Amino acid sequence: MSQIDFAGALLDPDLPAPAGLTAWNGSDPAHRFRIYRNNVIVSLIDALADTFEVTQQLVGEDFFRAMARLYAYANPPQSRLMAFYGASLPAFIATFPPAAALPYLADVARLEYLRVVAYHAADLPGIEAENVAAALADQETLPNLAVALHPSLAVLASASAVVSLWAAHQGILELSTVSTDSPETALVLRHGLDVEVMQISPAAGAFISTLQSGASLGDAAAAAATIEADFDLVGTLGLLLQKAAITALKPSRRPS
Repeated sequence: MSQIDFAGALLDPDLPAPAGLTAWNGSDPAHRFRIYRNNVIVSLIDALADTFEVTQQLVGEDFFRAMARLYAYANPPQSRLMAFYGASLPAFIATFPPAAALPYLADVARLEYLRVVAYHAADLPGIEAENVAAALADQETLPNLAVALHPSLAVLASASAVVSLWAAHQGILELSTVSTDSPETALVLRHGLDVEVMQISPAAGAFISTLQSGASLGDAAAAAATIEADFDLVGTLGLLLQKAAITALKPSRRPS
């Protein structure tokens, strides 16, 4: 019996216990294997429930755990770091027929996973405000500046009210006031030791995402302006600076 055979049987409920198993106390090895298999799957479901807490609250524990069980059988962990298990659960939810009546569910799960990634992201110090002010004052080089952002930062543009739904389950909003089909753009970042989730404008989301691609400040501002003609560039940069999310300013590798 190879480790591959054992692992395959462990994560496939339709397969029998691998041949050659024995139990130290003389009990039925197939029965003990089924117990062990169930314990492993339950531990994976528990890990998913810890990461996707709001997702579970939205559908109820029974629904979530049944869905998570199917996911765990089809998507075993690829790493020993269980904190990152479930990266593909949002995509699984998006194609899971019983969840089709909740079109916002996959994006709520995406938001929750981004929070995990942000929490474990590398730490870099934010640039000093004086350095930002000096760079912004140089009108000649300003459009060609590239803005390096904190590794924890991520943007999620959703067709659903993902930030409001998440906030409602933190006690920040009343769930009854949330219009689930209202598009929202989320900004996720770690500020100090806390992972923060906030709603930003679609234009700000486009601006930040364009910066993350390595584009210049001018190109990012232009991308934002296609969404919102009076995009608040200063306000968005101010938010990033306030959250220590700007880690460096340097010439762009891409021509504007």
